[in-house]
Amino acid sequence: MTTDFTTPASLAASSTSVFDSGGGVMGARLRAFDWAGTPLGAIEGWTSALRVAVDLMMSSHFPSCLFWGSDLVAIYNNGYLPILGEKPEALGQPMRVTRHETWEQLEPIADKALRGESTYIEDFKITIDRHGYLEDAYFTFCYSPVRDDRGRIVALLDTVTETTAQVEGVRNAVNERGRLQQLLQQMPGFVALLNGSGHVYGYVNDAYIAVAGARNYLGRTVREVFPDLGSQGFYEMLDGVYATGKAVHAKAMPIRLTGLSTLRYIDLLLEPMRDAQGQVSGIFVGGYDITDRVEAEARLSDLNAELERKVIERSQARGRTWQASPDLLGALDSEGYFQTSNPAWQSMLGWTEQEVTSMSIFELLHPDDVERTRSGFNLTQHGQPAIRFPNRYRCKDGGYRWISWVGVPEDGLVYCSGRDITDEMEQAEALERTEDALRQAQKMEALGQLTGGIAHDFNNMLQGIVMPLQLIRKRIEAGRYDGLDRYVQAGLESARRAASITQRLLAFSRRQPLANQNVEVAGTLLGLEEIIRNAAGENIGIFIRIEAGVWNVMTDAHQFESAIINLVINARDALPNGGEVTLSARNVHIGTTEARFTEGLDSGDYVQVDVRDTGIGMPPDVLARAFEPFFTTKPMGQGTGLGLSMIYGYARQSRGTVIIESIEGSGTCVQLYLPRSTLTETRKGEGPVATPSRSTTARCILVVEDDNVVRRMVVELLRDHGYQVLEAGDGAAGMALLEGSIAVDLLLSDVGLPGPNGRQLADFAQSRFPEMKIILMTGYAAHVATDTAQLNQGVVLMIKPFDADTLLAKVSTVLALRQVVGALH
Repeated sequence: MTTDFTTPASLAASSTSVFDSGGGVMGARLRAFDWAGTPLGAIEGWTSALRVAVDLMMSSHFPSCLFWGSDLVAIYNNGYLPILGEKPEALGQPMRVTRHETWEQLEPIADKALRGESTYIEDFKITIDRHGYLEDAYFTFCYSPVRDDRGRIVALLDTVTETTAQVEGVRNAVNERGRLQQLLQQMPGFVALLNGSGHVYGYVNDAYIAVAGARNYLGRTVREVFPDLGSQGFYEMLDGVYATGKAVHAKAMPIRLTGLSTLRYIDLLLEPMRDAQGQVSGIFVGGYDITDRVEAEARLSDLNAELERKVIERSQARGRTWQASPDLLGALDSEGYFQTSNPAWQSMLGWTEQEVTSMSIFELLHPDDVERTRSGFNLTQHGQPAIRFPNRYRCKDGGYRWISWVGVPEDGLVYCSGRDITDEMEQAEALERTEDALRQAQKMEALGQLTGGIAHDFNNMLQGIVMPLQLIRKRIEAGRYDGLDRYVQAGLESARRAASITQRLLAFSRRQPLANQNVEVAGTLLGLEEIIRNAAGENIGIFIRIEAGVWNVMTDAHQFESAIINLVINARDALPNGGEVTLSARNVHIGTTEARFTEGLDSGDYVQVDVRDTGIGMPPDVLARAFEPFFTTKPMGQGTGLGLSMIYGYARQSRGTVIIESIEGSGTCVQLYLPRSTLTETRKGEGPVATPSRSTTARCILVVEDDNVVRRMVVELLRDHGYQVLEAGDGAAGMALLEGSIAVDLLLSDVGLPGPNGRQLADFAQSRFPEMKIILMTGYAAHVATDTAQLNQGVVLMIKPFDADTLLAKVSTVLALRQVVGALH
């Protein structure tokens, strides 16, 4: 490098404001600093170029640092102080010293500036030590060359702003969107989200791909992905839903797609999705593939056909049966004429044997049944029997009767038996119309409530995540960095609301893992008394009546407390003018006979906890729908409709149940049944989680998590708090580390791992290291035992999502327990 960095004292410039006064904290420090011991020399001898550059930088509020001379000596303004953090004094120090931990990354960029080339980089990741430990941070900065009055490069100017919060906020929002999509992924049917009037795919779950095949969906329209649907009416249905905003529900729709060898049958729901202004912005597609059911019904029909053919053969072989049979019997030739007919033709339809043989069957058929019957008749001419083939035959008096035919071809004739099903058809049609209307109404209402509620709440939550991110980007583009923290906080709050809705939906579907333990009912209810009284208000009397000797129950303590508080709040809302709420608990035994009439309960011992109010009560139609998800009678915005459904799901998952008794105008009683616990040790609820301090001892933790982002964040969190951390991305890698690593104090593993899952990894670890403590993390644990009472000793379950402080507190508690147990041995 040939840059001249001479600083003759004779070129000292006249004093400027920063050298006399001003410049804030850094101005004072600059003037007081002993520069004589640095390569820049005493401040009185600084060149005019140096003085001008320093004065300009000090007058700026934008974080800036001037690195002067061949040693790149640091001079910086007030805005630069937060970036340095708690580092030792950097003023007057060479850049290679102040940035020693990042010098390998920054030196090439600095060299470019000293060669006259400016560099601008956004969201640049560096690992820095500014608080006594290494941490990853992101910065947007510009390194620019600084020239003296003769055009020589004498320094570089670093203008910089930290973007760590924005980068992590965007990353967290992307992760949260993935979690929301995971909820749709777990729905039992196929799901797709279509955007705009062109019906562009925004999301499909695995069930959708299983039905429609693996294709390039995202970002393409339905017409582009499925050009062969044009003649099947699907385009028109989608266009109609988007144009009118009215949902479409179709049952057993046939669909044929290119690449699929067979015709498929689906139950289909098309539900409009609306934006914040209420305009249709897309379509929610959901449904089920019922092809297997249709094919099973066809196979059953074939089996019945074979059985009925044997019956016909036996009946027509006997002359007496021929004469006495109430069913129509006869042998049909290839021209469609009956060569023989039994007396039942005349008693049922009024036609004599001669009249029957003189007319083709197509002359006797109802006009609407001719073509369908002709197709069936043609099949019999190719050796295929007709089984339970219904059509209408004309009576001699002009009326029609429904006849169900079985026809078996043999020796050039079709031997037929026809049973009069007119009364059955009329009754069945009336009953089917009634049942279908009722069943369809109930099914579509429940599905509409669920999908509509999910679409509405998730759209709101996505808006609360996307909008703050967009505002952050616009402010960064405008150079406005103040107040960004509140937008990050707003996005996090929406993400927490989404997590809460996810947990409530899992509770209703009985998929939410429960930390079941031995819970003291009496102590818990009395411990909640103050909270309940505050929640109820002064105009409502709270009474707690607990039967002497009430048993403990096996349940999740936190979910039990939450259920009681929610039920009291519901009771309060039913008492607008005040009244009384009574909590009671008593032991009950459900016998075998009672269990048949008590929904979902096995016979055995239970504790019955009642929450009874003297409020307005519920009419029968509201009571019948009380447990439906998203059903609420509260005004818009004052209830999600998930409270009672969540309590019901929690009770059923705890092997109990919930029963509601209500009389309109008199009040409501909610009865919560929970199974008696057979354990003796009673466990109390945990207190609030405090921010844990750094670990003062070197403890080794193995983190096993297949989600790269989650694993990286957990590892960094633990390392930042003084733990030694090993990491693995699947169960096999975790086992390998356990086999070959130094002693591991704690295994922290996800449950749903590829290969050996988290539960298998835990069993493996305990079989080899019995004293090792284990924490399993999960947000959905249907495929493993989620009842902590059934987990092996030393294994603790944590439910995702959880806060960083909650994880640190749990790790600290578990490791402390291990230390105590080790000391006892």
